[in-house]
Amino acid sequence: MLSPKDLADGPADDLAARRAIIDACLKMNATGLNQGTAGNISLRHGEGFLVTPSGIPYEAMRPEQVVPVHFDESYSGDWLPSSEWRMHFDIYATRPEAGAVVHTHSVHATALSCLRREIPPFHYMIAVAGGRTLRTADYATFGTRELSRAMLAALEGRSACLLANHGMICFGPTLDKALWLAGEIETLCRQYVIALTAGEPAILTDTQMDEVIARFGSYGRQPGEVAAGAVPAVEAPRHRPAS
Repeated sequence: MLSPKDLADGPADDLAARRAIIDACLKMNATGLNQGTAGNISLRHGEGFLVTPSGIPYEAMRPEQVVPVHFDESYSGDWLPSSEWRMHFDIYATRPEAGAVVHTHSVHATALSCLRREIPPFHYMIAVAGGRTLRTADYATFGTRELSRAMLAALEGRSACLLANHGMICFGPTLDKALWLAGEIETLCRQYVIALTAGEPAILTDTQMDEVIARFGSYGRQPGEVAAGAVPAVEAPRHRPAS
């Protein structure tokens, strides 16, 4: 059994990564993105990834219970990984840009997933997931290869999708970015539900969404971080050099 002392004596980044996952889980539930032990979070780490254990309440979770899963489909330690480890595994195996994965049963995203519809560009922020729409993966039983395959199809060219009659999943380059994206997806789903109760939302055109997607390539980046030739996310005011 991996003890707290083993962790304390091991690499500092290993203990920090485990604690970061627990902190993210607590934040996910505190902000209403998830309830109970329904969701799961992972972080790419070493020759695999660290993922939340199966069935342990986040409030009681200890760093030594966070499970290392390896890219040979094995795991280490005395706790089983989340029942959805396969989805996390397949994202890391196929999307090298993924540094962290967040899966939640957030209320509005889950409600829309039960309608099994693709969420149209009723708001330009739909592009935050990487495309013109937010897709919903075909239904499959939780924890199965079939669900993971359906998820990968819905994630093609995207960093987030809904999972039919289940919830949502997303990934980002860091844990903070992945958790932020999960919040954005839930917010969009809530906005769409509210808009539908008032009428039929106006849908942005492909041309309008393509312009948004191009701008999102440099969204949130400072001038020195924007690639040459990239479309600027904002029309910035004139820069006044420091005197």
